[in-house]
Amino acid sequence: MVKGLITISNEEVRETLRSVTDPEIPVLSIMDMGIIRDIDINDKKVNVQITPTYTGCPAMDTIAMDIRIALDTKGYDTSVELVLSPAWTTDWITPQGRKNLEAYGIAPPLEGHLDKGALLGERVVSCPQCKSTNTSMISQFGSTACKALFKCHECLEPFDYFKCLK
Repeated sequence: MVKGLITISNEEVRETLRSVTDPEIPVLSIMDMGIIRDIDINDKKVNVQITPTYTGCPAMDTIAMDIRIALDTKGYDTSVELVLSPAWTTDWITPQGRKNLEAYGIAPPLEGHLDKGALLGERVVSCPQCKSTNTSMISQFGSTACKALFKCHECLEPFDYFKCLK
């Protein structure tokens, strides 16, 4: 597409969106979170579709505003549309996003599993600090509703576990 005399590419828009971070987990870009559903470029207009990590997520208004600011600053005419179906899943978090979560001290969601096992102690959640599997859940709710609070019995550190959503 054309921005004045400059071509607007999907990759250029995606690169800009990689600089927009989740306001609750600043080490994750919204691209790594997997909440960008579609980018539509039509003439000078860029429409970005996003899906919340869960219905009622309080961060979505901030994320939409941050998307508009990042793209408008580049000269795009930006709109953001909320798409609820299909629902977001933790499977959409990129491998880099999972690494960033762990490096930040949040255990990433277990791949391919629902949280029933992790939250009932049937699945092992590794400590992001020392990598021990000698952990237990303290509370089904951590710093935000999408995380559970765990404790490592080796290094004695508490940590959040990003709940698996399918």
